[in-house]
Amino acid sequence: MKNTKKQIAKVMTLAMVAIFFLTIGVAYAGSEFAKHKLVIQVSTDDPRTQTIALNNAANLIKHYGINDIAIEIVAYGPGLGLLTKKSKLGDRVESMAMQNIEFSACGNTMAKVTKKTGKKPALLNGVKVVKAGVARIMELQEEGYSYVRP
Repeated sequence: MKNTKKQIAKVMTLAMVAIFFLTIGVAYAGSEFAKHKLVIQVSTDDPRTQTIALNNAANLIKHYGINDIAIEIVAYGPGLGLLTKKSKLGDRVESMAMQNIEFSACGNTMAKVTKKTGKKPALLNGVKVVKAGVARIMELQEEGYSYVRP
């Protein structure tokens, strides 16, 4: 019985150590530990400009690696369409969201669209809503993010 208790204690200790290191690994991939931080503004419905914004993010991931850069794409105004289910770039946005690129939709814009059309815009998987897109960009810059507007 003593051996069983010791074995259980060893397994529990190893499990706790493994969870600790997994947690550190996940945290390291987060924005607070990234060497580089970038916020990309999308405020136009121009498909070419939206594609450039996504290309910028993809190219930086290739250049620095997923663990060395945190990227958040913030869409507001006419740019919100990039993050909706009607977007022609929707598959690409959802794929990039699974690669730790964050996508933020402006809550103010969503409220205006909802009021105007009577329907809340349907967002793509992986997109979060922030209260105000411009405020989010400002907050990220205050946290040390570089800013790009293609």
